[in-house]
Amino acid sequence: MLKGNKGEWSEIYVFLKLLADGKLYSADENLEIIENIYYPIIKILRTETENKRDYFINGDIEIFDAENETLLMKIPVIDFVENSKKLFNYLKSSSGRSFSFLDIESFLESIDVKNLTGLKTDKSDIRILIHDFNTHRKEKLGFSIKSMIGKDSTLFNPAVGTNFIYKISHPENKKIDISAFNRETLLKSKDNSKLSKINIRINELLKLGYQINFEKIQSENLELNLILIDSQLPLILSKILMYKYSLSVSNTKDLIELIKQKNPLNFNLSKGHPFYENKIKNFLTESALGMTPETVWNGIYDATGGIIIVKSSGDLVCYHIYNRNEFQNYLVNNTKLEQASTGENEENPGFARTDKKTKPFKFGWLYEENGEYFLKLNLQIRFTNSK
Repeated sequence: MLKGNKGEWSEIYVFLKLLADGKLYSADENLEIIENIYYPIIKILRTETENKRDYFINGDIEIFDAENETLLMKIPVIDFVENSKKLFNYLKSSSGRSFSFLDIESFLESIDVKNLTGLKTDKSDIRILIHDFNTHRKEKLGFSIKSMIGKDSTLFNPAVGTNFIYKISHPENKKIDISAFNRETLLKSKDNSKLSKINIRINELLKLGYQINFEKIQSENLELNLILIDSQLPLILSKILMYKYSLSVSNTKDLIELIKQKNPLNFNLSKGHPFYENKIKNFLTESALGMTPETVWNGIYDATGGIIIVKSSGDLVCYHIYNRNEFQNYLVNNTKLEQASTGENEENPGFARTDKKTKPFKFGWLYEENGEYFLKLNLQIRFTNSK
């Protein structure tokens, strides 16, 4: 039985709907279809553990064994139209973390699809051979898939390594009773549901005269990846994170405006150069198209076509490298910084929970190391648009 979450089933939905539609439309910065910019699909290439299949659009859908180029079967396009519509309706009405659809599974078996996701060696979720009107050539492109059906997708996933570490110091070298501080600030957050415990802790430290300065990123690999994109990115993102947690501002667009106003890196903004906006756009783009925290990033996109978005209406749109500006504006306007589970043991503030279900991020409280004080803040970015 095939069983998966909405994200996994959305990959199958995209596969079926692209074969049903025969084309993939580009989107503007507001996620609206651009009617005159689309990519005719020649075939979809799918690799599973057991086999490699090519799905050609040629009147019917012709399914070939990719290894020996043998035609295996022909399936009417209407079957893909009907099953893609059926699957979309199931996904809209389903709740829970994981589910199966027996009639869809039966159709998938009939077209030689045995798994919800194909084998992946990169960040691409689907590989498509298109006719490219820009180059007048056939281009094989990989796309990542983000689904707006159900919970919004993450753009940058949280992990232990995505913790940013800040050093806490006082000009007069005042000591902190860490146990009391973590406990009392946690209690304050319970008394004020509008403020998070991290917000209260940061502002309490500032009120007491402590300085909070970025030290490093927990993952050395992530820090080096960011420096490759832009040498100042680690520091800029550390400032963005601090604003998010201390000022309760989450939307990427608002955070960019905030950092421009504060200009913590003292850029010369007199001529209107968009230093902060451009650097953050590049970070979001690299994250969407290939860069992950624990893999060495070489600047080469895995998802060489771009990103396909499943709208809540069921329409598919894409952002391709040719409409990079629209893609970057979309990322800025439709993402936010989100707090992952801190993993703190609220019965013993300042220490992590140890149960197996707890995420191992371990951030958000004050801790001491070699006689110095530190605080970790975690970076996670999620899409907000559900059109």
